[in-house]
Amino acid sequence: MKRHGSLRSATASSDVLGTTVSRPTVATLREHAIRVLSEAGVPTPVVDADILLGHVLGMTRGQVQAKALVTAAVDTEQVLAATEAIERRATREPVQHITGVAPFRGLELAVGPGVFVPRPETEGVVQHAIDALIAVPHPEPLAVDLGSGSGAIALALAAEVRHAQVVAVENSPEAFTWTTRNVRRYGDGRVRLVFDDLATALPELDGEVDVVVSNPPYIPQGAVPRDPEVRLFDPAHALYSGEDGLDAVRSLSLTARRLLKPGGVLVIEHGELQAAAIADVLRSDGFRAIAAHPDLLGRDRATTASR
Repeated sequence: MKRHGSLRSATASSDVLGTTVSRPTVATLREHAIRVLSEAGVPTPVVDADILLGHVLGMTRGQVQAKALVTAAVDTEQVLAATEAIERRATREPVQHITGVAPFRGLELAVGPGVFVPRPETEGVVQHAIDALIAVPHPEPLAVDLGSGSGAIALALAAEVRHAQVVAVENSPEAFTWTTRNVRRYGDGRVRLVFDDLATALPELDGEVDVVVSNPPYIPQGAVPRDPEVRLFDPAHALYSGEDGLDAVRSLSLTARRLLKPGGVLVIEHGELQAAAIADVLRSDGFRAIAAHPDLLGRDRATTASR
């Protein structure tokens, strides 16, 4: 692995006689981390440095910044652990793989190789599903998360709509390990986990579901994601979906049509240029009230439709 510069200034300094050695500080370690990540082209070097140092030192980002101001010392083992974490991030390995957790709407989900790391954009998408669940008139609404991955969407629904029942469906053995781990931690008995494909899942619930939600793979097979964190580390099965990126959406539409009650709601996350094509798919499958919804940057990020 390529090493980025020297940590001498972050680990020790000596007087002219070489007899006095100062302990490394949070400030010098943080400066080094920011410099290394900046040189590696990491888009958010300050934020990532604070997160990774906080992970190693057992601190929040704010505490890292405060300790840097008062030149708090760190020991050699912490320097070595921080250096390893920073070097891994410099290769563009996702921060969440290094720390082992991904924050999502108040949850801290276990993630790692083999599972898609949940993104902030999905937090906005899941709000549409939460709103639809809250609007269900009966006391125990039922939601299905198709292609659950880490379990982020399913567990957020259960955490924020306390009277709902949720089923999480995942078909990747690698991802299912992470889904299982997170459901065991946060599921609260109201999240049922099922290993199945989204095209064939849950025939016993046909016509019984109030909300179906999914963040399916939607990148065209020939496209190459710009971010190395996605291209090199997210699993292909969670990214690519046929020549136009909509194969999974087509299956999802048919499954949702089968599962939903009349009046039930489908929520789909998708790429910013796919809303019109997805609306055509849903319309041809008999959905109505189809609407695209922008994210905080104004890009179409979700589509909702009624059965």
